Amino acid sequence: MDARRVRAIVVVFNGQGEPVTLTGQVRAAVQANLSFRLAGRLIERSVNVGDLVRAGQIIARLDPQNQRNAFVSAQADLTAARSQLVKAQGDFVRQKALIGEGATSRAQYDQALQLSETAQAQVSSAGAQLKIAQDQLSYDNLTADSDGVVIAKSAEPGEVVQAGQTIVQLAHQGGVDAVFDVPAILIRTSPHDPEVTVALADDPAIRTIGHVREVAPQADQATRTFEVKVGLVNPPDTMRLGTTVTGQIHLDAVPGYGVPASALTEAHGRPAVWIVNRVTRKVALREVRVARYDQGSVMISRGLNNGDIVVTAGVQALHPDQQVRLLEPVP
Repeated sequence: MDARRVRAIVVVFNGQGEPVTLTGQVRAAVQANLSFRLAGRLIERSVNVGDLVRAGQIIARLDPQNQRNAFVSAQADLTAARSQLVKAQGDFVRQKALIGEGATSRAQYDQALQLSETAQAQVSSAGAQLKIAQDQLSYDNLTADSDGVVIAKSAEPGEVVQAGQTIVQLAHQGGVDAVFDVPAILIRTSPHDPEVTVALADDPAIRTIGHVREVAPQADQATRTFEVKVGLVNPPDTMRLGTTVTGQIHLDAVPGYGVPASALTEAHGRPAVWIVNRVTRKVALREVRVARYDQGSVMISRGLNNGDIVVTAGVQALHPDQQVRLLEPVP
């Protein structure tokens, strides 16, 4: 009978923290969705994705005709209110002089006073409406709130946009994050404020370090992972926004032997692994004690020795004293 082919590794005792690597992407530390404060027809968008902008730079314009009309109407209302005020104040002055001479009634005097105060209030109201119309006229221009780069656009010239609708998304200059989706178990077992080594996924030689800046307080409903933002220290220019990167940390030290989770089976209801005899190439089931379960691997604290050959693939089809053939040579 042919020996069953299996994969195996040689285990080595590890007294240091186990490295864990995750994949993420580079994002700006601050991203802003820029939008108009009022609705209107977009007549110009002067920037595209990838353009660098400066704080205060105009990046889009709305058709200003409606706001101009509102401004002219508010000016006319203020002029009319002032004319009414002049007339009401003149009537009150005359009534005040007449009541001193006893030539008018108290009711007419009070009415003139009320009309004067009402006219004054109407002037104040018209002035406030004019200021609002003037402000809204300036809202036709959308300006950048900071230096940065445009990373997305959501509207084209000719479209009618609503107040608050995103026109462009701006990544602020100054800070860069590497963002990872991290399992809950890794957050629980990782050291406090670990140093994260971040490297380009397609060129690991390009790397930098970072520190955890923000951990999402709630898990993603679909993946059940937590978004973790790692602030990068002096990132290289090649780590552009959107670039795929890897992040590596070392977990707190748990002495033992790290093996893939696929190597673990059970014997008599306890965790066990298959050990390959170096001379006979026969397998034996050995009970072990698991110190920690990680994503895709386990840390075994008892039951193994340095140099043991542990089967990592094909464990379900094995039985004691079965002869196996290793798919890859082991030292």
